[in-house]
Amino acid sequence: MIQRPLAIRGGLVAFPSEGEVRAADLLIQDGRIAAIVAPGAALPEEAELVGANDRLIMPGLVNAHTHSHLAIAKGVSRAWTLELHLHNGPWTGGGQNLADRHLLAQASAAEMLLKGCTACYDLVLELPHPSPDGMFATAAGYLDAGMRAVVAPMLADRTFWQAIPGLRDALPDHARAEIDTIRMAGVDANLEACERMLREWPHDRSWVRPGLAPTIPLHCSDAFWTGARALANAHGAPMHAHLAESKIQAIAGRARYGMSLTAHLDALGILGPDFTAAHGIWLDDADLELLARRGCSVAHNPSSNFRLGSGIANVPAMVAAGVRVGLGSDACSCSDHQNLFEVMRLACYLSRTASFDPDDWLSPRDVFEMATCGSARALGLHEITGDIRPGLAADLVFLDLGSVNFTPLNDPLYQLVFAEEGRSITRVMVGGRTVVEDGRLTTIDYPALRARLNDRAREIFAANAPRKEMLAAIEPFVKHFCVGLAQGRIELAESVAP
Repeated sequence: MIQRPLAIRGGLVAFPSEGEVRAADLLIQDGRIAAIVAPGAALPEEAELVGANDRLIMPGLVNAHTHSHLAIAKGVSRAWTLELHLHNGPWTGGGQNLADRHLLAQASAAEMLLKGCTACYDLVLELPHPSPDGMFATAAGYLDAGMRAVVAPMLADRTFWQAIPGLRDALPDHARAEIDTIRMAGVDANLEACERMLREWPHDRSWVRPGLAPTIPLHCSDAFWTGARALANAHGAPMHAHLAESKIQAIAGRARYGMSLTAHLDALGILGPDFTAAHGIWLDDADLELLARRGCSVAHNPSSNFRLGSGIANVPAMVAAGVRVGLGSDACSCSDHQNLFEVMRLACYLSRTASFDPDDWLSPRDVFEMATCGSARALGLHEITGDIRPGLAADLVFLDLGSVNFTPLNDPLYQLVFAEEGRSITRVMVGGRTVVEDGRLTTIDYPALRARLNDRAREIFAANAPRKEMLAAIEPFVKHFCVGLAQGRIELAESVAP
């Protein structure tokens, strides 16, 4: 169906690739930006007028790293490091059924759209291995909400306790017996499911497309990695992994492979322009040079990094090395929100810990570009969304310049990054279609979604209670080993293993 063109007049427009805000009018045709003109310039008479007086118009934010299966787990994480978060994963993210895939994608989309995010990279866990129907249902959840997404199953053939060298052996006998009941499917079962998913993908890939996410290098055998890379190449699917997120991962990687995790992935032929590394806190200069040379992206997740005590990623060093950077919220269980405004502000602040020289800090212009253009590149959607220019989709967010965050209006871009938290949003468009208006979702019955999500949370966590109790009893042993490893009180013998 041919849509009536829209003429958006009277607003200020934020252009992330140009790093500036200026008055401009926009013509939207068939869901795309057809023209950007000076205020009041001629536009087709048949165009429907969308008034934008006293509004700041920006491209929709793009979330480069999240996990919809953990939308159910807000408020459950305690004082957990990354390793304790992974240890508790079987009860915080397990026990979900096929219908939950759609429900949790809708819950994630609802929060992101209400907070001005119009596309995301979603790494979805199903145990013991992904199912094509589960990934199709996740994608349908985003599509029904009117949001773009890359949906990537999280893949592993080793459990967390098997992945960290020495961890399983350091546990008491009864604890080893308990965690040995939790198993991952083998390489063949995982890759067969992924091949079918990629081959039979039923959705419009300009809106929702599939990817592959071998979750953490240590959690996947070399045969798994190379098999996933072959599938990605054959089907044109992007790849995404958590890389050097914690000090323990960096230490364990060198013990297992005799080199950094980044170097090991490169030796396997994994790195390339379609590869996104999440976090990258414990990357050294050689790693950054390698990622830049291969054209990889990094998804920077400052909220999660802080929440889990993983460290502070040196994003200015990434930028200086030529690495492409996007911004992500990470999961609700380890970030507590899906708010890219908060992520932008925190990314800007944290860059100031890397240097005493203000010239080295990330600017609001830098992080705004990361949260839009940079994240869109990480998703492989940069020819569709992430900026305001002719030919791109009309994925737009309207902010009320009369809100307290922009009063007085001194510098719209600085105030967008430093003062805004999403409460000034009056309208969100995706593909020229209004999906949020006056703080209300137009595509999702939010009261019904909320009721169903609360019901499922109670049901799932009640069913997972025995596993939660079992893992809580083992947690002190895992904590002792991992903290000792990070502090240097425990050393790993180097042993290269596939």
